[in-house]
Amino acid sequence: MTITAHPATARPAATPATAVNAVAMKKIIILGATSGIALEVQRLLAGRGCELLLVARSPQRLAELQADLLVRGAQQVLTYSADLASIQQHAAVFDFARLNFPDFDTVLLAYGSMHDQKDSESSVDILLEELQVNFVSAAAILTLFAADLERRRTGCLAAITSVAGDRGRRSNYVYGSAKGALFLFLQGLRSRLYSAGVRVITIKPGPVQTPMTDHLPNSARFADPEQVARDIVRALEHRSPDVLYTPKVWRYIMAAVQQIPETIFKRLSF
Repeated sequence: MTITAHPATARPAATPATAVNAVAMKKIIILGATSGIALEVQRLLAGRGCELLLVARSPQRLAELQADLLVRGAQQVLTYSADLASIQQHAAVFDFARLNFPDFDTVLLAYGSMHDQKDSESSVDILLEELQVNFVSAAAILTLFAADLERRRTGCLAAITSVAGDRGRRSNYVYGSAKGALFLFLQGLRSRLYSAGVRVITIKPGPVQTPMTDHLPNSARFADPEQVARDIVRALEHRSPDVLYTPKVWRYIMAAVQQIPETIFKRLSF
């Protein structure tokens, strides 16, 4: 896929300094900027006067986002078109960020895919694609940005995983295993970067109302993406906690699920 860069567009009227100084992060890179959760996060960040670099596949959607976020108060919005599932494109994304968005302090990984579990069971190609998008490519691009922040001894890396990664269930164990692998990767990365002063936040939403989950049963009852976005922005502001469950009730739900003995769990139909 051809990578296309869009030049910076500065907002003509500056936002009051207090709107920017009130938050720990000022220059944020969003990997997967057109995902449902990322859209809500970016609107909140724009309202805080942050500077943003948005990375996603569609140049048209990125251009629309750029215009919208500038109106909402973002100080600067850069966009870059790339397929983040393709590791071959990561070096160009990283180089663009270093050249055109220097001194970025926060990176949020917000992309992923969710194929139907039955499709992953019947097709090795689909299974591998699910693992590639949700774990392999995510670990690869985070490694690039982690090295830069580690060298500068500052900043925050955050990645959206899922409560599905807390335990393998028959209904989504391929997706869940990819998210579980990303959770372990982030755990190790957090330990590695601790002494460098770089925070690593693992974000574990429960089911959220987004286009990726529209096909699932009872999706209308899933969490409001605006609520999840508020939790994420709050975590980015305070550089904590290490692991964020959102909505927070999912921390207790998954703690209970993990305590179910395997002899019982394997008989459950969910």
